[in-house]
Amino acid sequence: MAIRGSYAKGVARREEILESALDVIGRKGYQNASLKEIAEVVGVTPAALLHYFGSKEELFTAVLRKRDELDGLDPAFLDADGARDGFLQVIRHNTEVPGLVALFSRLSVDAADPAHPAHEYFLERSERLRATIAENFPSGPRHAPVDPETLARIIQAAADGLQLQWMIDPTVDMPGIMAALIDALQPES
Repeated sequence: MAIRGSYAKGVARREEILESALDVIGRKGYQNASLKEIAEVVGVTPAALLHYFGSKEELFTAVLRKRDELDGLDPAFLDADGARDGFLQVIRHNTEVPGLVALFSRLSVDAADPAHPAHEYFLERSERLRATIAENFPSGPRHAPVDPETLARIIQAAADGLQLQWMIDPTVDMPGIMAALIDALQPES
């Protein structure tokens, strides 16, 4: 069934706003992306942005969801055969979009507050990521020396920490360090 009328226009406008926000944040960085600039790119007022998203935080949360959707690199959707390489590809891709990495990092800290609009996004995404790692990264006596849940938490914590280190010092080799950690945690049988 086709979406009709003003609802369809609203959905289309919302998508246009998200794509423009992704572009502005990707080019200018999270700190330098203003609601005013995003609104100007779309041809609306900052108040119109808030009409579609409610708040700046809700807009930025929707931007992260859109990024996950567009990139097709969400590590939570990788299969067993490509889990390690796919996860490392996500990390490599992140080095190409520092503004979005900064947005992700900033919102993840702010989302520690259960009342923050991004709280549920981060809970859900983290849960999917850890489930994928636990399912697809071998563990047990002949593999990782820890149980799958612990392994997933270690890998997620290391990835998050490396991302912060990379934001401070872009010479940090996130994919290389993460590959070394995964290999160390998963000795060959």
